[in-house]
Amino acid sequence: MDLPELLIVQGDTSSALGGALAARELGISLAHVEAGLRTYDPNEPWPEEENRVTIDRIADLLFAPTSGNAANLRRDRVSGQIHVTGNSGIDALAQLIGNLPAKPRRRWPWQAFTLLVTCHRRENWGAGLDGVAKAVTTLCRQRIEANVLLPPNPMVTERMTGIFGGKRGIRLVPPLSHHATIEAMRNADLILSDSGGMQEEAPALGIPLLILRRKTERPEGLATGSMALVGTDPDHIIATVEELWQSRAALNAMRLPCLPFGDGQAAPRIARQCLMFLAEAATTRESRSA
Repeated sequence: MDLPELLIVQGDTSSALGGALAARELGISLAHVEAGLRTYDPNEPWPEEENRVTIDRIADLLFAPTSGNAANLRRDRVSGQIHVTGNSGIDALAQLIGNLPAKPRRRWPWQAFTLLVTCHRRENWGAGLDGVAKAVTTLCRQRIEANVLLPPNPMVTERMTGIFGGKRGIRLVPPLSHHATIEAMRNADLILSDSGGMQEEAPALGIPLLILRRKTERPEGLATGSMALVGTDPDHIIATVEELWQSRAALNAMRLPCLPFGDGQAAPRIARQCLMFLAEAATTRESRSA
């Protein structure tokens, strides 16, 4: 069986790293979609930070979502070609909801204040999740409601069910499809999450987001003012949520839709660069064989 000429991996999962290492061992050219994301801390997130650094070092084509990601790659002195394309996750969002940025739904002041909560990152499985649970439980004793999305990981789901189950104002939601997750985001007044994908989608949807992490590889979202880092300290989470709950002006300032991670056209740019790379490789082979 003939080997492919180009292998494309996306993101920073261990499976993406495995594919990248296989390409190197087999002598196949490698393209990395979502290249250049960095916290510069190998433990946050772990193992994703080390995975993406390793992939970027050996990739021939590096598709950076933002100019900041491209700057990270140049700082790391990678050898592959760097192209700023936007993030393909925004392409997927655009396919679901149409025009971007989205117009946020109007929220009425007499409605209950609704949180959407997700917490699945490995570094938050222990004390981090405990802190988030304490904060959310405390907040929901007031006129605040929370929908807590359970992750597919059965171990984390079991622990979250034990922590949140039966608590006042808290509804546990089984794992959702992408489309259903987007709808849940759009129905929330405020999102509390450690998800990287939600950090990309929330600004485009005009939904304020508090990041349940100490560091983020997506600082472009912070720069827009549509999200903030709060970590997992319960007192800090409670104080931040209460401030936004009581000051609708501050909350509305975070609800201005914006596109820091791409315009929904990443895929055509990536495809075009891949075709150009393959055409140049074919021309080089032909010239060498002549």
